[in-house]
Amino acid sequence: MQESLDALAARAGQALKTAGERLATAESCTGGWVAQAITAIAGSSDWFERGWVTYSNAAKRDELGVAEQTLERHGAVSEEVAREMASGALRSSGAGVALSVTGVAGPGGGSAAKPVGTVCFAWARGSKMCIETQHFFGDRDSVRRQSVAHALKGLLKLL
Repeated sequence: MQESLDALAARAGQALKTAGERLATAESCTGGWVAQAITAIAGSSDWFERGWVTYSNAAKRDELGVAEQTLERHGAVSEEVAREMASGALRSSGAGVALSVTGVAGPGGGSAAKPVGTVCFAWARGSKMCIETQHFFGDRDSVRRQSVAHALKGLLKLL
């Protein structure tokens, strides 16, 4: 049975607390769902610093410092943008750990190169950065839910 988002968020919170770290999130296609999952856990003020929902390219640039040329060269759904989103969240928040999510949740917006379900992630802690792309299947809600779960699992691996 797949672990629930609440259980994953609770485990992530405990890992952050044990590590003495606070988390910042930078989300696009998940629309703040990672931050919501974390803050649904009682006591999350001990490990959650803040989050950004940067759905538009302008928000990614203005709020997180994603470079215009990165967006132009690689597109918003790219590991390069995910990296800059996580770096910007670390830099702007004072948190010790950050994660970012950017992708195509659907039902539209996909392309041959980046079909619906393509989601890029980055997790940062200090100078350590982990980045990857996943391809999820299902409807919009399913892609988003799988993205939140994957973001939390990646956070647990990073810690």
